[in-house]
Amino acid sequence: MEFAWSEEQLAFKQRVVEFAKNTLDSDDMVERDYHGKFSWENWKKCADFGIQGMCMPAEYSGSPALDIMTAVLGMEAIGYGCKDNGLTLALNAQMWTVQILLSQFGSDAQKQKYLPRLCNGEWIGVHALSEPDSGSDVYSLKTSAAKCDGGYLLNGRKKFVTCAPICNLALVFATIDQSLGKWGLSVFLVEKDAPGFSTGPVKEKMGLRTAPFGEIFFEDCFVPEENRLGPEGAGFSFSHSSLEYDRCFNLASELGAMERQLERTIEYAKSREQYGQPIGKFQSVSNRIADMKLRLETARLLLYKVAWLKERGEPAMMEAAMLKLHLSECYVASGLDAVRIHGGNGYLTEHEVERDFRDSVGGVIYAGTSDIQRNIIARSLGL
Repeated sequence: MEFAWSEEQLAFKQRVVEFAKNTLDSDDMVERDYHGKFSWENWKKCADFGIQGMCMPAEYSGSPALDIMTAVLGMEAIGYGCKDNGLTLALNAQMWTVQILLSQFGSDAQKQKYLPRLCNGEWIGVHALSEPDSGSDVYSLKTSAAKCDGGYLLNGRKKFVTCAPICNLALVFATIDQSLGKWGLSVFLVEKDAPGFSTGPVKEKMGLRTAPFGEIFFEDCFVPEENRLGPEGAGFSFSHSSLEYDRCFNLASELGAMERQLERTIEYAKSREQYGQPIGKFQSVSNRIADMKLRLETARLLLYKVAWLKERGEPAMMEAAMLKLHLSECYVASGLDAVRIHGGNGYLTEHEVERDFRDSVGGVIYAGTSDIQRNIIARSLGL
């Protein structure tokens, strides 16, 4: 594995950092987080810069496709330069669970119809898999797709869908035959204006508030046959493919946020004085910062390895699970350390330290909980 980055890749990363800092960060972040306000303006700015189009064919994105390793640097840079963790989650959710599947498995007509709108920021696409009774056991889902003249009728309910209340397109997993279990799953591209398609209100949550979560409902929702993604029964393999990308790229933004968090904490430990000296001179503080640095660097190694494997077209199920488990847990631990080091200031919303901690907790749940990642690793080891 080659650990060196080219000058072009590093220059691209720096451009993304500067774009995020100068364009996406704003003084109203505390207020937007409090009210759970999604920034359509920043979403469109990201599209204009080319974020949503990374790794997409030029004919749909309007710019040359980036290789996976460079895209990892780009998403890491977004997380470092942009304090809006909800926005970075929304970006990653569309790019690596919707666009990547559409690009790899969609028909030419499907790609031509949807990818340009997703890449240019006109539309938001969502990944609708989880249901009220199928969370970690995702393949026990109940949403059904009954064959009918010219297509399918979808009935069911999806839960915990990132950006569901504001979406234009949903990539929906449904079963054509419950008795087939995971082999009965198929995937459908459903537009928000389809009869029988509706969304619920925004759900209040602990963190990542600027990325609206919600439910999607299907009541005899007609989906034409040309909107089925791939063959019937391909949903199981599609979900595995998207989860590897999701765990890699979404966590790249978390890695960037961890680096931003560490730098701010070091600066505070140097400037804040107690008992006549900077608090960073106290071992209990400096040891926490040392742990934060260790978590950052070990997580970075796992992230780059998974990206390297995906770049080579190799399977990375166990490696992606290890990355997801380690980086998400590290982000939570470092978020708590940052709050502790900042003390009372870290606990106050106005200082913007506690928000990263709240946002980090979602990472140990979405895209498979930490316990599920441990199960995947154990099974991969033959246990």
